[in-house]
Amino acid sequence: MFGTQNLWLFVISGILLNLTPGQDTLYILGRSIAQGRRAGVLSVLGIVTGSFVHTVAAAFGLSAILATSAAAFTIVKWTGAVYLTYLGVRMILQRAEPAAAPLHFDQERSGAIYRAGFLTNLLNPKVALFFMAFLPQFVAPSSDSRILPFLFLGALFMTTGTLWCLILAWFGSAMSGRLRNNPSFAVRLRRATGALFVGLGVRLAVSK
Repeated sequence: MFGTQNLWLFVISGILLNLTPGQDTLYILGRSIAQGRRAGVLSVLGIVTGSFVHTVAAAFGLSAILATSAAAFTIVKWTGAVYLTYLGVRMILQRAEPAAAPLHFDQERSGAIYRAGFLTNLLNPKVALFFMAFLPQFVAPSSDSRILPFLFLGALFMTTGTLWCLILAWFGSAMSGRLRNNPSFAVRLRRATGALFVGLGVRLAVSK
């Protein structure tokens, strides 16, 4: 179909990979728990958009630059690490609301949440290399086009991934809903989420 091969194996592999906890999983859970379902869903949409860009890049061979250029890989990796660390530090240092005020988890603008999820995924070179290494294995050698199979496989992978990520966002927001009436816990939760983001940034920075 669409110049692919072993499509059933691709679907199974893709689902298993999506179920495996990774940076995107932790990011979505952190956002959803700390800021609710809206933030979780917007983060999912941003991450999916980043995956779409990686799919297109892989289809047209742009991801090969990251695979062959150590300098390009390092620049993208450190940019992503700094961005994640910045998000985390900002959450940790954010001042608590007055105790007398009704506490709700901090709500950022929709565009900012979406953009953060997008950049978190886009600035992870390991995601680009994954698409470049994983998708070609399921492109039929006899295919007349390499672009169409890449785009089809990427869309299929993103569909299964989006469904799972939305489940994560719902789960995280369900937990956050029970914590909204506990001000002290909400503050600790926000700082813990910030520490999580810093940890993700550090992990990305030291990855090879």
